[in-house]
Order: sequence, then structure tokens, then C-alpha cells
Amino acid sequence: MTATTETTEQAKRVLLAAPRGYCAGVDRAVVTVEKALELYGPPVYVRKQIVHNKHVVTTLEKRGAIFVEETDEVPEGATVVFSAHGVAPVVHDEARTLSLRTIDATCPLVTKVHREAVRFAKDDYDILLIGHEGHEEVVGTSGEAPEHITLVDGPDDVDNVEVRDPDKVVWLSQTTLSVDETMETVRRLREKFPALQDPPSDDICYATQNRQLAVKQMAPETDLMIVVGSRNSSNSVRLVEVAIEHGARDGHLVDYADEIEESWLDGVSTVGVTSGASVPEVLVRDVLEWLAERGYGEVKPVIAAEESVTFALPNELRRELKARGQSGDMRHDAAARGGDGHLH
Repeated sequence: MTATTETTEQAKRVLLAAPRGYCAGVDRAVVTVEKALELYGPPVYVRKQIVHNKHVVTTLEKRGAIFVEETDEVPEGATVVFSAHGVAPVVHDEARTLSLRTIDATCPLVTKVHREAVRFAKDDYDILLIGHEGHEEVVGTSGEAPEHITLVDGPDDVDNVEVRDPDKVVWLSQTTLSVDETMETVRRLREKFPALQDPPSDDICYATQNRQLAVKQMAPETDLMIVVGSRNSSNSVRLVEVAIEHGARDGHLVDYADEIEESWLDGVSTVGVTSGASVPEVLVRDVLEWLAERGYGEVKPVIAAEESVTFALPNELRRELKARGQSGDMRHDAAARGGDGHLH
């Protein structure tokens, strides 16, 4: 073995992002489905994926959750949970028509954007919603004020935007976007509409921002960034993009450790690892073990922020739990986040 090879092997390390994985909204949504299954027994129907993660959905399916695309797929009188991404008012109307027991697991930060949309529409503003066409969160928010909302899908879409009154226009955004790209979109919108108003508070959620911040700090030192997350998870996809934009030589999104390709490690001394906001920690641990087996045993945390945000369970569940003499508190142990490989 040459001195050069020894040096290369000794230099192998992992930068591990913190914070990563489950945010408060995802934690709340997953526990909501688990509690509903405990209270009412299976099947419990869930409209759309409760969160955008393959492992979480599969695990809940094994427990008796049935995921459907539309409300009319739920049998009359059954229990249905609305996903963390939120739904339009018409979906609540559909559920009432079918006499469904509904539990709304919409993330409170998404609910905030819905309320902003309703308020600005009531004041007759044109609302420019920055987000990705077809994303469930965008569909839900747009449904709150369809006559007032125009979707702006990134900076390059700004040229297509038209409003009734340039002096009465406001922007809102999907909560899981790239912070940098959103600000660039806002900058271009403001060039076109100088009177553009900002939302009362930042719409991009704290968890999205913190996870992107950690990746930005890691990226310049990183040869390969591995983001654990599903392809339909907007915030996970953004993490790969942010890594490349801020200096990582290569970046990939994987659901599981066995999706990592050995060839990605060619010439790589530093691997960055993070996970999207809907990813259980057990999946990150599997990636770290996979890397350790290949000589990347040194793990250095990169701490960008501390998170202490928690959300209460939906009112519907808390009332039911109280009536049965049970606590409606959220659990925050490692197991609830998949720490032991399961969703408890």
C-alpha cells in the first residue's frame, strides 16, 4: 500500500447534517394516523400520502391504513385522515356528503398559508402563489381562493404573470421550496410589480430552511451529498439541488441505503449525509452503516440550528382521546421518529 492510498483512506469521513429528518408537522401527521388506527381500528383511510415518504407509507399500510387519491374512494361513514399537505375546502365538502369521520392532519404552517390566502382574497388582492404545479400543497392552497390565486412556478415563470391591479398584489409560497430560488422569484416579481406585498411572516417552513442551511454549510467540503428522501418529496429534492449549487461535487437522492451505487464513491473522501423532513432516522442510520462498511466510519456532525418546535395533535383526535381518558399529547421519543426502525 502506498503512502498516498493510506492518506486517502484515513481522510474518508462523513459530514452529518443537523437538523435533518422529521419536522414537527410530519411527526404530528404520522402520529395522527397511528392514533386513529389505535382509536378506531383498521381500516383508516388516508387521502393522498400522509407525508411524502415511501417507508412511512408502507409501514402505515402494514398497520391497516389505506391510502387513496380522492375522497370518493373512501366508503361512506368511514374514517379519513387528510394529509400534512392540506386540502382545498371542496374536499371537506366531499367528505361531509359521504358522512365521513374526518381528521385533518394538515401541517399548521400550511394552514397558516391557507388563512393568508383567504384573508388577502377577502381584501380583493391578486395572490401570486410561488410553488410547483400539481404539488398537493399548492392544489390545497389554490383551492382556498381560486379566483384570486395565480401560480408562479419559479423565476422563469414571472414573465407570464398578469394581474388585475399592480398596486394590489401579494405573494405567498409553498412551504417546502428552495429558499434561494423563492427569493429570486420574489425579486423578479418585485421588478415587475414594485408594489408587491410580502406575506405577514415567511411562508417557507422553519424545517425546510434549517435543512437547507445545514446543506449550504456542508456543501463546500463535500465530494458527494447523499440525501435520504423520496422523489415526490419537494423539500428532499431541493436539498440535492442546494448541495450542488453550493459546492458539492455530486449529489443523489435515495430512499434506502441499498440504492447507493458504489461508483458514486470513486475519488470521494468526504460524504455529506442529510434527510428530508419526512424521513425516519432509521433510514439515515442505515446509510451511515453502509458508508462505514466502506471505510467512511468517521462521522462529524454539522449543526446549523437547534429545533424545539412541536405541534398538538388535531382537535378531532384530542377530543376523542380525552373522552376515553387518554392523553392527547404528542410523543417525542426516538421510537416515534422511527428510531428503532418502526413507526410507533
